Amino acid sequence: MARKYFGTDGIRGLANGDKLTPELALKVGMAAGTKFVRGDHRNRVVIGKDTRRSGYMIEQALTAGFTAVGMDVYLLGPMPTPAVAMLTRSLRADLGVMISASHNPYDDNGIKLFRPDGYKLSDELEKEIEALIDSDMSRHLAKGRDIGRAHRDEEARTRYIEYAKRTLPRSMDLSGLRIVVDCANGAAYKVAPVALWELGAEVFTIGAEPDGFNINHKVGSTAPDAVAAKVKEVRADIGIALDGDADRVIIIDEKGRVVDGDQFMAVIAESWAKRDMLVGGGIVATIMSNLGLERHLAKLGLKLERTQVGDRYVLETMRSKGYNVGGEQSGHIILSDFTTTGDGLVAALQLLAVLKEEGGSISSICARFEKVPQLLRSVKFKSGKPLENKQVMQAIADGQATLGEGGRVIVRASGTEPVIRVMGEADDASLVETVVSQIETAIKQVA
Repeated sequence: MARKYFGTDGIRGLANGDKLTPELALKVGMAAGTKFVRGDHRNRVVIGKDTRRSGYMIEQALTAGFTAVGMDVYLLGPMPTPAVAMLTRSLRADLGVMISASHNPYDDNGIKLFRPDGYKLSDELEKEIEALIDSDMSRHLAKGRDIGRAHRDEEARTRYIEYAKRTLPRSMDLSGLRIVVDCANGAAYKVAPVALWELGAEVFTIGAEPDGFNINHKVGSTAPDAVAAKVKEVRADIGIALDGDADRVIIIDEKGRVVDGDQFMAVIAESWAKRDMLVGGGIVATIMSNLGLERHLAKLGLKLERTQVGDRYVLETMRSKGYNVGGEQSGHIILSDFTTTGDGLVAALQLLAVLKEEGGSISSICARFEKVPQLLRSVKFKSGKPLENKQVMQAIADGQATLGEGGRVIVRASGTEPVIRVMGEADDASLVETVVSQIETAIKQVA
C-alpha cells in the first residue's frame, strides 16, 4: 500500500496547503497517540519545533490530538530534531514529535515522529497511523480524568546542551578556537552557540535572529556563502553551518571553502579507526557519495556500504549491519554511539575533537581524498512520472554506457520536492557534463 501522507522524512508540505493543515495535524496527534498509548502509566509525548510561524498552529493542533486520546504533552519549544530524539529517550516519553521542514523555505512545514527509543518510525508503523487518520477515531477518545494535559518544559534546552558537550572526551575543551556558527535562523539558534561557548571557544554567531519567516533564508547549510564570508571576516578557524532543524551540518574551513559530508565522514572514519572506535569495518553512505570517498576508504582497508538517498535508510543499514558511522554528502552525519539521527552540532564537535588532537587546520584535516568529478542537477516537473518515460529511460541507459564501469549515473525523484535529481560521476569531467546535460534535456522534454 502506497503511503498517502508520509514521505521519506515524515509528513511535509506547504503549511495550510493541500496536505499539511491543522485538521491533519489534529488527526496525526490522535492516530499516533492511539498507537503509542500503552500501559497504566500517564503516557507522554514530547514536541519540539523549529522557528517557522506555522509551527505554533501545528503544535497546538497536535497537542489537541494527543491530549484527546489521553497523552500528556511536553512542549519543548524551538529545539533541534536530534534533541527531540534524545529527549524522547531521556524523558522516557512514549513518542517524540518534531515540527519542521528542515532546509525548506519558511512557508513549508512538516511532522516527524520518533519511537520511545529515539528512532524514526518504520514504514509499517507509518502505514498503520495513516490508516487510523482516515478512520473514525471517536472510539479512541479519552474521557474524564483520562484526558491528557500539556506542559511547557523549561529545562529541555539545558538538557540537550549538556548532552552535546558530554560527547567530547572528558578532558577536552575548545579553548583557543575561533568558531563561526550559522544557525540558519532555525531550531538551534539558542543551543548551538551556548554549547560551543561553554566548551571554551570564541564564538561568532550568525543566523540566530529568527522572525518566523527567515529560516534558511540566505543562511545555514544550504547557503554557506554567509558563514564563509564571516569566517574570513573574523579570521575564524572553522565555520559550522546548520540547517533549519539542525540535523545537518556543512563545515567551512579557515579559507572560507566548503567541506562536504563525504570529506567529513572520511575524517571521522580514519580518526575512529585509529582509536579502535570504528565499528563494522567501514561506514555507511548513500549512492550520492563521491567515488573518491569509496576509493580512499578502500586504501585504508575500510568498506563503504551504500544505501538509497535518505538518512533513515543510512540509519537502517547502520543498525542492521553493525556500523556506527554513516551519513550523506549533504551533511547528515549519524554517529550512533551518541545519537539516533543526524545531529549537526554533535557531528561538528567530533570534527573539532580531531582538530584539537591533531592540530593543524581544518583545510588540511579535511583534505583526505581527491574527489572524482561529480555533477548534480535538479530538474523541476509539474506532474506525471517522467522517469517512466521511454525517452528518459533510454537517455539514462546511454549515459551509463558512455561513462562505463569507472563512472556512475544516478537519476532519482526527490522525496520532498517536485524535482528529479540527475547525478553523473567519472574521472573525465567533460564527459560527465555531457551525459548529465543529455539526461536533463530528455527529462525537460517530457516534464
